[in-house]
Parts: sequence; structure tokens; C-alpha cells
Amino acid sequence: MSVAFRRESDDEHKEPTFEIPIPPGPNWVTARGMRLTREKVADLEAVDSGPMDEDAAKKHKRELRYWRTRLATAQQQPAPDGDVVAFGTRVTYRQSGQDKSVVFVGDDEADPHDGRISFSSPVARAMMDAEVGEKVDFAGKADAIEIIGIEPVTEA
Repeated sequence: MSVAFRRESDDEHKEPTFEIPIPPGPNWVTARGMRLTREKVADLEAVDSGPMDEDAAKKHKRELRYWRTRLATAQQQPAPDGDVVAFGTRVTYRQSGQDKSVVFVGDDEADPHDGRISFSSPVARAMMDAEVGEKVDFAGKADAIEIIGIEPVTEA
């Protein structure tokens, strides 16, 4: 029989399981982000994976490896002064006639539905180091975003 038609086992044809991708660049975190990362690691470490089936245990261990790596590489950034748009500031801005407010945080802490945007996002990169009243280019449009307000976020 040809080797092409031989099948050793079902495991041979399963999709490979990869690690959870680590975002590129530095792992900057706010004080809140550091606390949340520590809590996540502690919660995952507290889980007994013994009674889990093999797939669930592998998934749990993969997630724990991700969060341990993120904790080990976390670089807590100092609280900003609020003079310019920076990591850890709440920025109120006007874009296309609408006022919006977001906080620039680390990749793992980002939650757009809660108004927390990653500092590595395009909109954050466009606004970094801008001052109140300044207009910045975004998405190929000149003066697309106007900075209305900046305040430091000191959540612990």
C-alpha cells in the first residue's frame, strides 16, 4: 500500500496548538495593569488542573505560561504629569465632530468597550506628545484629531 493512503492515528492530523501570541514591543503597564496581571497569574496558579481533561489542562497551562511571561516582562511606567498625551493619560479629543475620551494603557489592559486603548494603537501613536488645543494628523487626514483635554490617571 502506498504511504499516501496509510493513516497512523487521528493525532497525526490534528491542527498544531501554538502559544498565545505576545504583542510586539515593550510590555508597558500602568499600576492597574500590573495589579491585574499579578491577579491573573495568582488566579491561574490557584487552579488545580489535575481533574481537567487533557485538552483543558493544556489550554490552562498555555494561558498560565502567557501570563507568567507578561508578568516577568512587565515594565510599570511612572504616572504621567498630564501636560501632554502620554501612556497612562485620559485624553478627550474631537474627531469628525464627535468628542471621545480614552485612556492609553498597555496591550493586555486594553479594553476599547471600557475606553482603554493600547498605547501601540494607531490612534494612540498619532496623539502621543500632543498638547491641549493641538491638532494631529490621523488616517491620512491633516488635523483629523483635536486634543481637548488631558489628565493623568492614577488608578491603583
